Amino acid sequence: MSARIEVKKVTASEDLKKAFSVRREVFVEEQHCPPELEWEHDDIAVHFLATYNDMPAGAARWRKTDKGYKLERFAVLQQYRGKKVGEALVAAVINDLPSGASPIYLNAQVAAAGFYSKLGFNKQGDEFEEAGIQHYKMVRILQ
Repeated sequence: MSARIEVKKVTASEDLKKAFSVRREVFVEEQHCPPELEWEHDDIAVHFLATYNDMPAGAARWRKTDKGYKLERFAVLQQYRGKKVGEALVAAVINDLPSGASPIYLNAQVAAAGFYSKLGFNKQGDEFEEAGIQHYKMVRILQ
């Protein structure tokens, strides 16, 4: 049986709870990010939940900022990493952005910068610290 990955925009509170659970496990428990930073701006963001064979596997969100459209909080549970869940999340989030959305950017953890580069994002500026983890700002121009 082949794996089935689905990513959907969150519209139900039950799906939002599942997305938040994924983020809590990845960012707060695994990476030790401060919980108060993890939940900021959730009320103004568009959220996504990825499932792998109907099991919650990943989460992400986007929001409009004064600098453009920020893609953020990409999280994939450890047991689903390397199974194309992250790629599916990035594609779904980008496809959901309004027509003409620009610029599109994210703050990538240094360890994930290569992943985002393969998906068309380019580093901009120097490495910086956010929530105790080193990051790069990365920008993508949609064709």
